[in-house]
Amino acid sequence: MSRLRCLLFCVGGALATGLLGACATRAPEQVPEQAQLAHAVQPAPQTLPLQFTAQDKSRWESMALPGKVRTLFSLEKRGDKPALKAQAKSSASMLRQRLQIAPDKLGHLQFEWQVENLIDGADMTSREAEDSPVRLILVFEGDRSRFSAKNAMLSELTHSLTGEPLPYATLMYVWCNTCQKESVIVNPRTDRIRKLAVEAGTEHLGQWRSYQRNIRADFEKVFGEAPGTLLGLAIMTDTDNTRSSARAWYGAIRLD
Repeated sequence: MSRLRCLLFCVGGALATGLLGACATRAPEQVPEQAQLAHAVQPAPQTLPLQFTAQDKSRWESMALPGKVRTLFSLEKRGDKPALKAQAKSSASMLRQRLQIAPDKLGHLQFEWQVENLIDGADMTSREAEDSPVRLILVFEGDRSRFSAKNAMLSELTHSLTGEPLPYATLMYVWCNTCQKESVIVNPRTDRIRKLAVEAGTEHLGQWRSYQRNIRADFEKVFGEAPGTLLGLAIMTDTDNTRSSARAWYGAIRLD
């Protein structure tokens, strides 16, 4: 079992991100900001529209990733906007919402973020440098019988260690260093995690950037099929692979 455990946990933050509903652990100690965000977590309503704001701490569940230092999340006003500030120092962790939104209810996703700096050396196509200053992550159910042998093995291993299988599909909206906007990046560890670059380069650093995305259209573009039930939503800032630092701010997130 130790060899299998190593196989799963050593794949790094990106695969752990894919295990949104499964491979999450509570760190034994929390800094004050994290304790604020983690306490009294309440399930989100499952009827649309849904809006998650920075001030609504009760709906954000703090998640640590196995073997990773936590990214610090705190409430902070950025300009005229209340925001969740993410401060990463060789770290990776998430805040998430558990959802259960049927495919026929999926509509538009609106979100906003601000990035202070890109991550030197980050490359989302590389196992060793797969970091991002911001991520908005959507996790979907689907037919796991379609998994490749490799993904089926990872799913079984995940289930044996956590009690839950690997999510069928994970779609991430990201900000990359040099890729083309709207490009699709397949995770180097598993093709069940794919990223859509909604921002790239340095032009808009230090600015609030707002997006409205069609969830169904984006999923079909990235995975080539219709989406299943939306099981979860998360935000993540990670610099664990490059051993560097980054700061970013997340504003309101709305599902219509």
